[in-house]
Amino acid sequence: MTNVGLIGVGAMGEPMAASLIRAGFAVAVCAHRNREPVERLVAAGAVDAGDPAGVGCASEVVITMVPDAPQVEEALFGPHGAVAAARPGTLFIDMSTISPVATAAFDARLRAAGHRFVDSPVSGGPARAATGTLALMIGASEDDLAAAEPVLKALGVPNHVGGVGMGETVKLVNQILIANIMVANAEALVFAKKAGANVDVTRDVILTATGANYLLDKWLPTTWLSGSFAGGFAMDLLRKDLGAALDAAKGLGVPLPASALSYQLYTAASGNGHGREDYSAVATFYQDATGVDAAKKG
Repeated sequence: MTNVGLIGVGAMGEPMAASLIRAGFAVAVCAHRNREPVERLVAAGAVDAGDPAGVGCASEVVITMVPDAPQVEEALFGPHGAVAAARPGTLFIDMSTISPVATAAFDARLRAAGHRFVDSPVSGGPARAATGTLALMIGASEDDLAAAEPVLKALGVPNHVGGVGMGETVKLVNQILIANIMVANAEALVFAKKAGANVDVTRDVILTATGANYLLDKWLPTTWLSGSFAGGFAMDLLRKDLGAALDAAKGLGVPLPASALSYQLYTAASGNGHGREDYSAVATFYQDATGVDAAKKG
């Protein structure tokens, strides 16, 4: 049985750890601030390793699933980080969404310490994390991919997209797309509502036309159009991802004017108190400007 550690048992990490337990792995976890997810996972069969160092000591494979590069740094190389306690040759898999530049730096440091590294950011949100059906974008060597694949298959569908760092690059492509498509959906549906159209009918028609998209079809009915921005994917996390994409694009000399505007729209909505809500709350920017609520029936 492979011993797998998971650092970062938040909204995504907790259901991911549960999927690993169901798949038969011996799973070690640790708490950051909130102990409740750890207690639930221990009840399901996980081991509380105490801190990241304990996770590193107990595991052949260590997964990090944390908000951003500074948290990856702390989990791996901090005073109680996993690397110092890990046995030589430990396979580290970062499933956070961070800058490809930071990913390359972590890879170099881990290899210098005698370890292996894979980057595998995910898409699908907590619902698909709970069912083990996440889309995984993997940057790895062929040898490291072969070692990581049994663990990754318990979490979702692996897609090998290139060497280390390329997983993060492809994930940022996804984030650029969803950020801009969500803004387009919000803009269009508020326009429809203000013009007097029935939003439900409009959505049904668009889903048969060229404007159809996954967010309009699957995401919005459970978030904004349901009358609630609870759950989903936090706006401030998407803002962080967009910021990483904009920084990477600047280094590459690639203009991202639409994404820069979207970043400002999400920033405005976050500043109005929606940062922890689903990113469809960017619609509030348009609704506040027009005085209509596209989610309200009638």
